Amino acid sequence: MAEKESLTYRILKNHLVSGTLSPGEKISVKVDQTLTQDATGTMAYLQFESLGVERVKTRLSVSYIDHNTLQSGFMNADDHRYLQSIATRYGIYLSRAGNGICHQVHLERFGVPGGTLLGSDSHTPTQGGIGMIAIGAGGLDVALAMAGKPFNLNAPEVIGVHLKGSLPPWVGAKDVILELLRRLTVKGGVGKVMEYFGGGVQSLSVPERAVITNMGAELGATTSIFPSDDVTKAFLRAQKRLKSWKKLPSGIKEAYHKVITLDLRDVQPLVAAPHSPDNVKTMVEVEGTPINQVCIGSCTNSSYRDLMTAAAILKGKRIHPNVGLSISPGSRQVLTMVSRNGALASLIDAGARILENACGPCIGMGFSPPSAGVSLRTFNRNFKGRSGTKDADVYLVSPAVAAASALTGEITDPRTLGKEPQIRAPRVYPINDNMIIPPAKKGKDVEIVRGPNIKPLPKGQALAGKITGEVLLKVGDNITTDHIMPAGAKILPLRSNVPAISEYVFETVDPTFPQRARQAGTGFVVGGNNYGQGSSREHAALAPMHLGVKAVITKSFARIHQANLVNFGIVPLVFVNEEDYDRVEQGDKVTLDLSRLEKGATLIKGKEKIPLTHGLGERDLAVIRAGGSLLYARKTA
Repeated sequence: MAEKESLTYRILKNHLVSGTLSPGEKISVKVDQTLTQDATGTMAYLQFESLGVERVKTRLSVSYIDHNTLQSGFMNADDHRYLQSIATRYGIYLSRAGNGICHQVHLERFGVPGGTLLGSDSHTPTQGGIGMIAIGAGGLDVALAMAGKPFNLNAPEVIGVHLKGSLPPWVGAKDVILELLRRLTVKGGVGKVMEYFGGGVQSLSVPERAVITNMGAELGATTSIFPSDDVTKAFLRAQKRLKSWKKLPSGIKEAYHKVITLDLRDVQPLVAAPHSPDNVKTMVEVEGTPINQVCIGSCTNSSYRDLMTAAAILKGKRIHPNVGLSISPGSRQVLTMVSRNGALASLIDAGARILENACGPCIGMGFSPPSAGVSLRTFNRNFKGRSGTKDADVYLVSPAVAAASALTGEITDPRTLGKEPQIRAPRVYPINDNMIIPPAKKGKDVEIVRGPNIKPLPKGQALAGKITGEVLLKVGDNITTDHIMPAGAKILPLRSNVPAISEYVFETVDPTFPQRARQAGTGFVVGGNNYGQGSSREHAALAPMHLGVKAVITKSFARIHQANLVNFGIVPLVFVNEEDYDRVEQGDKVTLDLSRLEKGATLIKGKEKIPLTHGLGERDLAVIRAGGSLLYARKTA
């Protein structure tokens, strides 16, 4: 039976520390679990150490090593030693490199229906596939949660997605979320939680649900969630975690602020064309496009079900001679299963290259496409340059489309292959947690190991009433965190070295930005709508702060990035009148009057006065005035 209240609000109510559960109101919630990965974790744990807490105060905290596993030098390896020593010392479980991608492993081994999870990765909402409120955030927010602080956010609007029927042959969960992106765009979920309900839910397995909640991040949603039902129960039983299960029904239609209806029977294979996840095309529009590369994996599509689908399509065949194919299993559990049942051999015999159980190509960490190449990927993002090749065209597809296209050398509709293979969910998964290291029972005597690439935290400064500086950069709509702070094999190893990584801020937009910012000393960035969409990487705020950026002024912000700006004392401001965006140009010398920040701000350009506003609450303003969340936490401890 569905409930009169949404599942989202029932879980938030059970964890509410302060505030009113009404859309847009400021609330704070208790965090049960935290999750970090190594690209964000090193900085998060440096911040946690600075808080002076003896032991994590969450029910469970897990540190995953899955991003920076390409150890071409000492830096990543040193960071991994630091992460292991920190985990042992402070009561954190460590999932070692090679154990798998954080979201896949957490779904298998740790996620709990009805719990709250805060992760320093934007795809943390994957755990909504088992009925968990799982939210991506910056590393500093996660550090504060580990220290026992509640997480602060705006109470979301809950959108009910009413699923009917079941998917037709050759159509997957990836096509479901692409259909929603086609309808709603990358801005459609901002300030919202997507809650799935209706008869169609029962037709989707937990791995399929996790695909949908994972890519809900591309809608800009705070999180996404499915009910915890008999399907969830069967999954957790197969993972030998039945004790974690509880029945959590979704709400009735009246429980939601808005309802979207999606008949699964009408969904067809879809493709997200370059360079945005919402640039969704039908097969008719893109079929026949020549390709150079296919990548199957990532936290979106690397489950047992996904790899078995690809293996069934490729069995006994050979990939096209013009195509390179990579397979990145989501976890060691998945790799073990496909190696035992012969599916791995089918993939290898077809010509696939088997990569690590890690993020790999999804974050530009190896297997980049050729110059001006076309790459089909079962990943969640296709931002320009994210693959590691600046002029490549990346398309997002389901495993079925990916495997079918690898055979033909062009984008291919899998419905042309005949009968769809039937992939059955395992009754029991092989359980081997020996790559998960538990913390020491008494960690005080554990030595923290720090390599030479780990530099001290940059210090924030208390906010001045008036700031005079230069508009260092003006950009348009949908600027992503990849634009602001690129990833890739060259830059990711610098995550624990802010002075070094700051040299790459806005590299793909304007490579002169770091030098100009240092010369100016103080400055501002102006942007359009949905500024900061994409990853949770807090370095997209931390590095600009290090370079002297004091405020970012836009038409609108993505949720996580705005929170990260606040955390590092950068003022996120919004034009009261969007047309005023056209009155400010790069290179302008301006003064920002913040003397009455609780009511807004004023941008002064010569004799012009441009009104600015914000959606910040009292706590956010106090954090900014203090110079960021770390200084605020010390001040209020």
